[in-house]
Amino acid sequence: MLHRRHLLQALGASALGAGLGVHSASVLAAPRAQDTRFLLVFLRGGYDCASLLVPTASSYYYETRPNIAIPRPGQEGGALPLTPDWGLHPALAESMLPLYQQRQLAFVPFAGTDDLSRSHFDTQDSIELGQPLGGRRDYRSGFLNRLVTEVNPRGDSTAAALQPMAFTSTLPLVLRGAVDVPNTVLSAGAGRGGVDARQAELIASMYRGTALATPVNEGFATRDEVARTMQGEMEAASRNALSTKGFEGTARRMARLMQSRYQIGFVDVGGWDTHVGQGAATGALANRLEELGRGLAGFADEMGPAWKSTVVVVISEFGRTFRENGNRGTDHGHGTVFWVLGGGVNGGRIAGEQQALTATTLFQNRDYPVLNDYRSVLGGLFARMYGLNAAALGRVFPGTKGSDLRLV
Repeated sequence: MLHRRHLLQALGASALGAGLGVHSASVLAAPRAQDTRFLLVFLRGGYDCASLLVPTASSYYYETRPNIAIPRPGQEGGALPLTPDWGLHPALAESMLPLYQQRQLAFVPFAGTDDLSRSHFDTQDSIELGQPLGGRRDYRSGFLNRLVTEVNPRGDSTAAALQPMAFTSTLPLVLRGAVDVPNTVLSAGAGRGGVDARQAELIASMYRGTALATPVNEGFATRDEVARTMQGEMEAASRNALSTKGFEGTARRMARLMQSRYQIGFVDVGGWDTHVGQGAATGALANRLEELGRGLAGFADEMGPAWKSTVVVVISEFGRTFRENGNRGTDHGHGTVFWVLGGGVNGGRIAGEQQALTATTLFQNRDYPVLNDYRSVLGGLFARMYGLNAAALGRVFPGTKGSDLRLV
């Protein structure tokens, strides 16, 4: 499905190329929809993309994150070098780095939506609906459901149709619409990272009677106070999504179902709202990234030969502030980093429009800017995967033309 093939005949290539704004020579023949698998992974809570894809060439990154920056490559706990400008969080050394080196994983930084609410709920809804900003929202029509509608055959009862599935407790907005979509929970269990009350007491006892006893106790007291304040928001932001704990088992079960029956899937993973105690090379966020990476690698392994015709895209509603906050965490931001992985992905690279990260290039002096609109990125990807022309893309993402980043 995703391997390069003969070019489209001149007429068809020109029509699709015009819809994408690319030269016809870069457009490949569309595969059969039934040969493809697509999984969308939504990280609810807004994950810190600057810890995942580390801007190692930016001195400003290290200046503004004195406690939570991922060290430069070559240092203890340092980022894994990908390019002269970018590194990967070391927690992904055994899961995502091999896929990147095998050219089965690409990252798209400076990605996201122009929605500026910085609200988990509003932005999640906006992305899942995939509708133009500023207009009336139709909560009965998500963009993945519209994609299935466009790809499934019309008027031919003998032709095979794409079968979608939501691996969630309730049907997400992104899969609501004209096509009936089932949903099921493949529970991965629950769990929270960080130091619990018992561990905090043990640590505090180690410092009793020393000069550090007071600052240690004050530190835990401050952490607990902030955590109580933020806990409600953090839990709500996840919207009952899966935890990363045990995600590998869930991902392998999803793979078995998608390998045999379902061609389009959706899963959400919560716990990414890291206002407090985020950590750096180790810590709460590192643990979540490690578990997520292991789960995605397990999904790839479980897909077997079907991995060659599978694409997984990992997104989040927004990124987080470039600077760390006073609680050694990060707050709601804007631009983020998408992951695109699969056996036929044109990977081993950082894709899309990019720019240097300095004090003068941040969005509103605080966030990653959005240079790669999510609807354009996904539209270009869907055009290549399913052979959608400009009119079909316009029905999936109204008012948007696909941007061909040659991800497959």
